[in-house]
Amino acid sequence: MIVPAPRVRRRPSVPGRVLPLLLVAALLAPVGLLFAQTHRLTGDDRDLASRERLGVRYLRALGPVTDALVDAQAAAVAGRPVPRDALTAAVKQAATVDSAIGDDLRSHERWTGLRAKLEALPDRGLSDPDAAFTAYGEVTDLLLALHRKIRDGSGLIRDPRSDSFFLQDAIGRDLPEAVVGAGRLADLTALAAQRPPTERPKTLAELAAVRVAALGPATDLVAGLRAAVDNSESTDLGPNVLTPLDTYQRSVEALAALSAPSGTAGTGPTGPAQVAAARLNAQSAARELQPIILDQLDALLTARIDRLDRDRLLAVAAAALAALLVVVVLAGMLAGAVRTRRRAADERRAREDSGALPTWQPPAEPRQLQPVGSGRPDEPERWGPFDAAR
Repeated sequence: MIVPAPRVRRRPSVPGRVLPLLLVAALLAPVGLLFAQTHRLTGDDRDLASRERLGVRYLRALGPVTDALVDAQAAAVAGRPVPRDALTAAVKQAATVDSAIGDDLRSHERWTGLRAKLEALPDRGLSDPDAAFTAYGEVTDLLLALHRKIRDGSGLIRDPRSDSFFLQDAIGRDLPEAVVGAGRLADLTALAAQRPPTERPKTLAELAAVRVAALGPATDLVAGLRAAVDNSESTDLGPNVLTPLDTYQRSVEALAALSAPSGTAGTGPTGPAQVAAARLNAQSAARELQPIILDQLDALLTARIDRLDRDRLLAVAAAALAALLVVVVLAGMLAGAVRTRRRAADERRAREDSGALPTWQPPAEPRQLQPVGSGRPDEPERWGPFDAAR
């Protein structure tokens, strides 16, 4: 009988075992790279937006300081008692904000120098109005430098979105420069009326320079805010900003008209009182516009942070899903290997049971051989062929 040879299952080759692992690695590599890059980029953008919000908080505290300092300068130049209560309260509030976030924005040094100058200002106007104008001018220069430091330290000056960039430029540069410039223009107009005629050419040159320094930032502010509204996807920015912006623009136009040189020979502005009133109107309109710009800028930054958080969450979910798929693939490969081994063992056992394969048996005990001529003890002895010869 011919016994068929058992069928031997071929073991998978080395490429067959390595190829699934290579496919898994090919899936994990790009997914891991995309996740790392997305996590890094969104993390950097979120850190920048968070720092920008700190800058918005600091600029919000500097607004009252700017208004109070300009009012104190007007009183000092006019020889009136300086209103210290508003300035002291504003300085105290700004000091609290600086102690809280000054380390993050690296503003301690500049704020300390500015605060020392603010506290050194006299409570009453100096005997020399020109000296008072110069002293307050130095302090306002330090205040504007602090605004620039906050924009740079917080990253507001590097904001990547057009709408928020125009907003931060308006609130961090144009508006404080316009308020300070309007105050200087009104105060210098009052000083020009008291100077002798021999100093008129010098005074007119100073007035022209201060007028440009006051109206230039105001014009840039109006243009920047309108550009922010035009380039923004927010539905709240336009309705909230345009109305107070129109009011501010009208007040600036009135200040520009009243501060323009009058007469063919250029004798200076129409009158110090009218210019001072126009300055107050422009400052009041700026005071109403300032919190609106800050609120809109903070809302845009908050929405950006929320969007970045969602993007990071989606990236984490995608990476987790990819990792889950890899685990499923590996588990399937492992389960397939286990099933293959189990099936091979079952088939071998079945062939053994059916006799297709010889089974091993222990060797039988060898039978002992008897000597020649010896028979069984119970059989009678027989004669052999040569027994007769014996």
